Amino acid sequence: MLTTDFNFELPEELIAQHPCGIRGQDKLMFLGRKSGVVKHYAMDDLPSLITPDTLMVFNNSRVRRARVYGIKETTGRETEFMFLNTIDKECRIWNTMVKSAKKQKPGMRYKFPDGTIGTIVEISGNVGTEFRAMKFDAALDEDWFEKNGHIPLPPYIKREDTEEDSERYQNVYADKIGSAACPTAGLHFTQDMLSRLDKAGIERCFVTLHVGLGTFLPVRESNIENHKMHEEWYTIPAETAEKINKAKREGRPILAVGTTSVRTLESAAQEFEKKEGASEADGKLIFAGTSSTRIFMYPGFKFKIVDQMFTNFHTPESTLIMLVSAFAGRENILNAYKQAVENRYRFFSYGDCMLIK
Repeated sequence: MLTTDFNFELPEELIAQHPCGIRGQDKLMFLGRKSGVVKHYAMDDLPSLITPDTLMVFNNSRVRRARVYGIKETTGRETEFMFLNTIDKECRIWNTMVKSAKKQKPGMRYKFPDGTIGTIVEISGNVGTEFRAMKFDAALDEDWFEKNGHIPLPPYIKREDTEEDSERYQNVYADKIGSAACPTAGLHFTQDMLSRLDKAGIERCFVTLHVGLGTFLPVRESNIENHKMHEEWYTIPAETAEKINKAKREGRPILAVGTTSVRTLESAAQEFEKKEGASEADGKLIFAGTSSTRIFMYPGFKFKIVDQMFTNFHTPESTLIMLVSAFAGRENILNAYKQAVENRYRFFSYGDCMLIK
């Protein structure tokens, strides 16, 4: 399939630049996964659209203040670095995404706001020319990012981050820090909504996938099969694995909140199939544990765990719109997006949402 098969027309004014006035007061589109039928709701209607036997799976990763500006020692010019993940156990070497990366060479030194010095070093294995490894004399901890960093708003939000983003670009249930971008489907959920889901008897559990900005890198290959995904780490707690395996045994639907939850669950299913001696006859489809994934889902992918999906509206020609197209069909997704534009839905991270079932 071609990357251009996943393009659509989107007026720039529909790209949400700010969160809605009150968290959870967003539009909600319902999309029939098989039928393609589209219905329009509000986020407040969600509990009535989910059956009580459903198991909801959320990603509890929390966003790090990962965008940090350094001053190049030789020129005094400011350079923006997005810290994605640590490469060594001591947290002294970090994988970063850098603006004007071709100009940032190994050996170049940068001073960060608190005076810390980082040096670009050469490593192998990175996917994409935007990445550079940065080495520091001492470990960087979360206090360092809190003091020196900014909320890493995506590039289609054309403004600097504010104090409002410190709260609104985090999910209310997020408690495992490490993402360089928010799993934004969760932004629509409030504590009140979670309580309403509890009262409706809808069970939930959590996984952790720390989002790297490589998720949002453009697909530069004309043929999507040639695109290479970056690596992301995920964890499935024992309690979550038990709940998922039990729900699948009982024939109950699994509703994944966000594409990161989908990636985690389907990656875990693939890992299970690779395990020597693993058998679905044991009543299991996934194991608990920590692993990494480069999973890339596009039409033709067979889903083993996820039955329903709650998600945002994604960027044209991205791996994320390919993922939802794999789940609900490309024609259904593009038709739904066309209706979203016609009905003035807000798009991307701070935009409106969709339930696919």
